[in-house]
Amino acid sequence: MGPNPSKISVVVPVYGCDLCLKMLCSRVTNAIETIPAQFEIILVNDSSPDDAWTTIKQLSDEDERIKGIDLTRNFGQHHAITAGLDHTSGDWIVVMDCDLQDRPEEIKTLYEKAQEGYEVVFGNRVQRQDKWIKRKSSQLFYRVYDYLTGRTSDHTIANFSISSKKVVENFRQMREQNRFYPLFIQWMGYKTGTVQIEHNSRRKGKTSYNIKKLVTLATDAIISQSNKPLRLSIQFGFLISLGSFIYGMYLFARYFFLAEPVQGWTSVMVSIYFIGGLVFFNFGVLGLYLGKVFNETKARPLYLVRETTERIRETEKRS
Repeated sequence: MGPNPSKISVVVPVYGCDLCLKMLCSRVTNAIETIPAQFEIILVNDSSPDDAWTTIKQLSDEDERIKGIDLTRNFGQHHAITAGLDHTSGDWIVVMDCDLQDRPEEIKTLYEKAQEGYEVVFGNRVQRQDKWIKRKSSQLFYRVYDYLTGRTSDHTIANFSISSKKVVENFRQMREQNRFYPLFIQWMGYKTGTVQIEHNSRRKGKTSYNIKKLVTLATDAIISQSNKPLRLSIQFGFLISLGSFIYGMYLFARYFFLAEPVQGWTSVMVSIYFIGGLVFFNFGVLGLYLGKVFNETKARPLYLVRETTERIRETEKRS
C-alpha cells in the first residue's frame, strides 16, 4: 500500500443522534479534505428512535459520498459497526461515534500517526468528557478484563480509530455474536499506536448505555475473550471444599479426643446456604458460557439490512 491512500472510509453507527448528523458529515468532509484524500461516509442506522434514517437519505441525496445502511432492528452498536465495515471500500477505515464527542477534526491526527508505520491507531481520550460514573465504570471494567484475560488495556481508548484495509478485511472474518470492536482489533495483534485527542462533551441527546446495558456489555466482552471465570470458580470451589474438610477434621478431633460435643445447628445451616449459593453461582457462570455457545451454534447473521441508500439510488435510476 502506498504512502498516500486513495480513499478513506468513515464508519458511523447511528442511534439517537439525528440532530448531529448534518454537522457530523460537514465536519468529517472538511477534515478529510485537508489530508487530502477521497472518502466515503457510511452511516449505519441501528434502528434509531428518532428520524435519523430520513436525515441519512437526505444527506446521501445531497452528496453521493455519504452512504446509508438501515438495519431492520436495533442490533447494538458493535454489530452496527460490523455492518459498516462490511460495506467499506477505503484503503484506511475510520470508526467513530455519531454524537460528536469524537471530534471529526482528529481524523487527520489519526491518519498522520498511521503514516508512521502503524496499521491501527486509536484515539487516546486523556480528558474524557463523560459523566463520573461512566468513567469509573469503564476503569473498573478494564481492570477486571485485564485480570481475567491477562492483557493490559487502556481505558482511555474506545471506538475512535483508524485501521488499514488489511486489518478490516481480517476483522470481517470474526463473526462471533458477542462483539466489542476495540477489543477485537487489539486481539488481532497488528502494529497499534495511540495518539492523544481532544474529547468533547455530548452535544445532543443522551447515551443509550444505562447501567444494565453496560454490565451486560462488560459480561459479554469478558466471556467472549476469556474462560478464566470458569477456572476461578473451580479453584474457589476447591478452596471451599478444602476448608470444609479441615473444619470437619477439627470437629472430629474435638468430639473424639477432647470429649467436646458439637452444639447447635446454626453453623450447619449457614454452611449449607453458603455452599448452596456458591453452587448456584458456579452453575450461573457455566450457564453463561453454554448460552453463548448455543447462540454461536445457531449461526444467525450478525445483522439484517432493510435497505441502503445505494439500492434506493439504483432503483430510482432504473425507473
